[in-house]
Amino acid sequence: MTAYGLRLTADGRSRGSLVLLAALAALLSASCGYTLAGHGSALPEAVKTIGIPDFVNHTPYYAVGQTLSQRVRTELIGRGKYKVLPQATGVDAVLKAQINSITLTPTAFNSSQQAIRYAISVSLGIELVQAADGKVLWQNQNQVFREEYPLASGGSVLDPATFLGQASNAIDRMATDCARSVVSSILEGF
Repeated sequence: MTAYGLRLTADGRSRGSLVLLAALAALLSASCGYTLAGHGSALPEAVKTIGIPDFVNHTPYYAVGQTLSQRVRTELIGRGKYKVLPQATGVDAVLKAQINSITLTPTAFNSSQQAIRYAISVSLGIELVQAADGKVLWQNQNQVFREEYPLASGGSVLDPATFLGQASNAIDRMATDCARSVVSSILEGF
C-alpha cells in the first residue's frame, strides 16, 4: 500500500494507471473506418492522373457544359492528390459526364402573376472509369443540381440569355456546388 491506498506492482506502478493506459491504447488503435472529409480516397492506389474532358452537353446551352467540367477539374486539383488533365488519353482514370437536361421553373411571382424568381435544375449522368480496363470506379447516372435566382431586371422570360448568360451568378453557384459534390462523392466513395 502507498500513502493514497493504491496498490503498486512490482515495478512501482499502480494497477489503475496500467489499466487506464491499456484501455487508452486500445481505444486509440481501434479504427472505425471514417476519415475527415476531403482527406480520404476510395480510389485505387494506381490512380494518379484523372482525365476530365468537357462534359457532353445534350442541351442548347453550350456554356453550361464548359463551366461544369472546368469547375470539377478545379475542385479536383484543389484537393491536391491527383494530376488532372482535360483529356481522356494518357491518364489512369477518366471522368465521363453528360448533361441530360436543363430546366427552368418559376418559383416566385409578383402581384401581376409574372415570374420574378426562377430555379435552374441541371441533370447529369457521371461515371469515373479506369482507363486501362474500363472498370467503373464510381457513378451516378441521375445527379441533379438546383439553384434559384431572381429574374434580371429588364430581361424577358422568352430570352434564354436572361437565364443562361455566361456571367450568370446562378450558373456559377450551381457549378461550384456541383463540383464539390461530385469530387467529394468520388473521393469518399459515396
